Amino acid sequence: MRTIGVFDSGVGGVSVLKEVLRKFPADNIIYFGDSLHAPYGEKEIDEIRSLCLKVSDFLVYEKKVDALVIACNTATGAAMDTMQKRYGIPVVGVVENGAAEGVKHTHNKSIGVIATPATIKMDLYKKSIAKIDSSIKTYSVKCPLFVGMIEKGWEDTLENDELIKSYLNEFSVEIDTLILGCTHYPLIRKYIARHFNGNIIDPAEETAKSLKKIIGEGKYLQKPYLKFYASGDPEKFKKVAQEFLGQEICEVEKIIL
Repeated sequence: MRTIGVFDSGVGGVSVLKEVLRKFPADNIIYFGDSLHAPYGEKEIDEIRSLCLKVSDFLVYEKKVDALVIACNTATGAAMDTMQKRYGIPVVGVVENGAAEGVKHTHNKSIGVIATPATIKMDLYKKSIAKIDSSIKTYSVKCPLFVGMIEKGWEDTLENDELIKSYLNEFSVEIDTLILGCTHYPLIRKYIARHFNGNIIDPAEETAKSLKKIIGEGKYLQKPYLKFYASGDPEKFKKVAQEFLGQEICEVEKIIL
């Protein structure tokens, strides 16, 4: 029976996990949230890559996963190429899938991306979108405060609403499509939608679809399991994760790598 590993810098990758669970109901799934080191988006690229490899080594060599999903945009840019060379299993990330979906939806050829500083520094979406259609203009805005606030549990306050509005107001042109360039951001999508009426792209579904194209359907040989590991506070992680996942999480095991 196959096991799929999904990891993120924290709880945000649950947005991708949700889609993986839908697409792979017959497979074992392990989720690792490296919440002790969140947010990745504030760190240098070499440090991010090192953290990613510690997590992926744990999933591949100790947990024997058969495929890896990098449920983090920053980690995808920093480490996916290295991971694809390092392991003899399928490794998929979120960036190319999010870019492709954004290109499908834009009509005025102006796409906005909100993401962490590291993701924007690497120009991940701009490069990926240009590969698909070089005539599309990509505009990016850094949102450095979002991840930490979501990890703690987002509160629907006037101050947080104003923060969202201030970030979106940084776009200097009229965009018709907005890519949520961090897997934490879908957790506050409904609040973002208050201030953006165009297409909002969550790369999670396309990422799960791309993995399915590679490894195909799973087979029900026995009841599959879903396990959670976190490097930070397991109870804090559990509270936020199960709220978004929409189902109870029985246990989150703390692992510091």
